[in-house]
Amino acid sequence: MSSAESGASSAVVDPSGGANQARVRVYNERLVLSLVRWHGSLSKADIARRSGLSAQTVTVIMRQLEADGLLLKGEPVRGKVGQPSTPMRLNPEGAFAIGLKVDRRASEMYLMDFAGTVRQSRRVGYAFPTPGRIMDFVADTLPDLVSFVPTRRRDRLAGLGVAIPFELWEWEQQLGAEPGSMEEWRDLDLAAELSTATDLPIYIQNDCTAACGAELLFGRGSAHTSYAYFHIGYFVGGGIVLDNALWPGLTGNAGALGTVRVEGEGGRMVPLLDCASLHLLEDAAMEAGWEPQDLWSGERDWEDLGPVLNAWVARASHHLAQACLSVCSVVDFPAVMIDGTMPPAIRTRIVQATTKAVEALDQSGISPFRIEEGSLGAEAQGRGAASLPLMGRYLIDSGVLFRNQS
Repeated sequence: MSSAESGASSAVVDPSGGANQARVRVYNERLVLSLVRWHGSLSKADIARRSGLSAQTVTVIMRQLEADGLLLKGEPVRGKVGQPSTPMRLNPEGAFAIGLKVDRRASEMYLMDFAGTVRQSRRVGYAFPTPGRIMDFVADTLPDLVSFVPTRRRDRLAGLGVAIPFELWEWEQQLGAEPGSMEEWRDLDLAAELSTATDLPIYIQNDCTAACGAELLFGRGSAHTSYAYFHIGYFVGGGIVLDNALWPGLTGNAGALGTVRVEGEGGRMVPLLDCASLHLLEDAAMEAGWEPQDLWSGERDWEDLGPVLNAWVARASHHLAQACLSVCSVVDFPAVMIDGTMPPAIRTRIVQATTKAVEALDQSGISPFRIEEGSLGAEAQGRGAASLPLMGRYLIDSGVLFRNQS
């Protein structure tokens, strides 16, 4: 008998509130799914040990999740004694989500499966974002992406996640937009507007916070319990991971590392975003004869910019090094990760140059930290957006996974 027929379906409900039996069951299901997602694959014994649940409870939950198509069995692993253990992994087609990334020069939409693989993506470029442009893009693109979800799995489309810079109306001058042309964003209820185009649940997060979360879930971030994260886009921003959990803060704007003050020209303290953002490279590229979209379309080799690119890398890494010391003087992060909307080779150059610049600075009183590359690049915000519905419907805060473990 299927889970739906038995009435014991693990279709996820909100586990908040009082700890009645149904809520406890849903929480435990989320816990098991989250552990498997975090570790890739786990046996029943591994899950029982890591979760603190009894072997019997874990067996019942895993059978239910397998029946619901959320978990798949791996090949049995035989040990020296006893019965072979069977690892379980997430079923990529167990659930799906749509992610919308809204950036200053382009928007992208992703269809992502339960394992975090991007199945389809679409992109639109523009001079600057307006609500009308974004809504037209969603209306044109969302049905197309949904059509790639197997029909039998349409009920497992968890929602639409959105990664968007906050207070877009503040950046008209930097984007070259006409005064007042982005004022619509100020009073726009984006979730309500999107709800007119889809019945899917809507989840909205700051773009760089979402990118940081994606690195934690799908990238190299899981190698560190805590880290600071810089994402270099049109404007540089960031995020924070503490004790294996994304830390968005009270307003969702924690880790806004682009506002960290660094020493600018003449010793004046200025925000990092005025020194290490890609819009500065775009301006220099345009002076060298490039078109605004050339930097973002992926159709031109950034190395062709030669001295222009070299100057931007030198300036950005110099100020990133200062920001790294400031951030790590507040929280003793063991690692700082740098990623961005740029080719991997340019990201490598930035990380190497920033590491060298940090070594030249006075680090007295600051615990040692490593500077490492992120791994998701231009997909970070979109994959982070798509992860929001999956977290909201099926998973739990990753920080829970590391508490009270032997």
